Amino acid sequence: MSLESQFFLLMKFVIPVYLLAFIIYAVRAFKGPTIVDIILAVDCLSFDVAAFMAILAVYFKSVYLVSGAIILALWAYLLDIYVAKYLVSREVGA
Repeated sequence: MSLESQFFLLMKFVIPVYLLAFIIYAVRAFKGPTIVDIILAVDCLSFDVAAFMAILAVYFKSVYLVSGAIILALWAYLLDIYVAKYLVSREVGA
């Protein structure tokens, strides 16, 4: 069994799991009762997409997908810091 066929076999199981997680996170992001639930759902969505992009980058040997995954993960991290600062001090800014 070649590496590509193993990868495609693995993706047959991984993609439905990612889609299910994406749907669950999207529901939580739209129906979240608190801002913390919404931020956690968006954070999980961002990190899952970044991880999936990294997996695809390894398969396609693409530097652009890796850089996009890193930027997306950093954006999600900055969102967490920004919201945490807002929730602590109730003001956003410098």
